[in-house]
Amino acid sequence: MKILFQGDSITDGGRVASDWDFNHTLGHGYIFNIAGEIGATYPERDYVFENRGISGNRVVDLYARWKEDTINLKPDLLSILIGINDLLSEENIKSTSNNVFERTYEFLIEDVKRELPNTKIVLCEPFRIGVDTFKLSDETKNDLIAKQKIVYTIAVKYGAVFVPLQQLFDEACRKKYTEYWLWDGVHPTAAGHYLMAQQWISAVFGGKHA
Repeated sequence: MKILFQGDSITDGGRVASDWDFNHTLGHGYIFNIAGEIGATYPERDYVFENRGISGNRVVDLYARWKEDTINLKPDLLSILIGINDLLSEENIKSTSNNVFERTYEFLIEDVKRELPNTKIVLCEPFRIGVDTFKLSDETKNDLIAKQKIVYTIAVKYGAVFVPLQQLFDEACRKKYTEYWLWDGVHPTAAGHYLMAQQWISAVFGGKHA
């Protein structure tokens, strides 16, 4: 069973594309944690994990490489985490309108449904928390909430598994300061990636659907 992860830098995790060095092809983030736990728990199932996250990607970037990096790989399970680079923010002047974000995201899912009808789909919620060096304006917060709702709505519409992440980090940050989990409010630390992995495993292997 091939499990493919798509997304931006959070998914990328500093991965190195290689045909032989399998210690680095998954990156050092939540995917590495997922592959380790699931692979060790179910060795008889021969899971194959692949990472095609690319740092800086927005939903339109996924669209541009969708056939080569997703459809042609024919995954049995496809997990997507995208949206943080689409947000309106001071450091991102290429923000994506909610209308374009939704239409493009839906096209990606419809393409999978058409070309790979037996592929299970997992949609992860984009997340962000303001920190001292990267504060969030009210406008950005509203944009984040809107895009989170879009991802959830698409998951419901297409019968995908939804992995909630915003509340996960909100609650974690009430127990320990934000930078402990997300060093810049966006990119997880080792502890943050571990939280994500556990949440993903719970949602995907625990039977929770949107």
